[in-house]
Amino acid sequence: MGKRGPKKGAVYAKTLAKQIATEKADEIAREIVLREWEPIIKAQALHAQGVSYMVLRAPDGSFARATDVKQIDAACASGATAFRIFTQAPNTQAFTALSDRAFDKPVERHQVTGKDGGPVEVKWAGEA
Repeated sequence: MGKRGPKKGAVYAKTLAKQIATEKADEIAREIVLREWEPIIKAQALHAQGVSYMVLRAPDGSFARATDVKQIDAACASGATAFRIFTQAPNTQAFTALSDRAFDKPVERHQVTGKDGGPVEVKWAGEA
């Protein structure tokens, strides 16, 4: 009587369909990121430096974030005097990500030591 089940290395149709769908999704994501690459990098560089933004006060007392220079110019031209500038601290993770891209990610070295800094002892189950 022979062995049961698929041959070694066989791929089920369901598994193959998942792999194809995943590869397609990865390709779509890659295309979107590459298309938007320059603005993404610029935004990340600004975030690494720290983000500043202006908030303008409307006549009704509410505040709205200024999203472009035209809004700021219009507010100044109308004689607006109530505004605030906020600053967020620089983002270390954004800096690290940019550095890793620009200068190749440094190799992470892990050192494993045993008890009291000595060598690692490996014992298999059943060993004394």
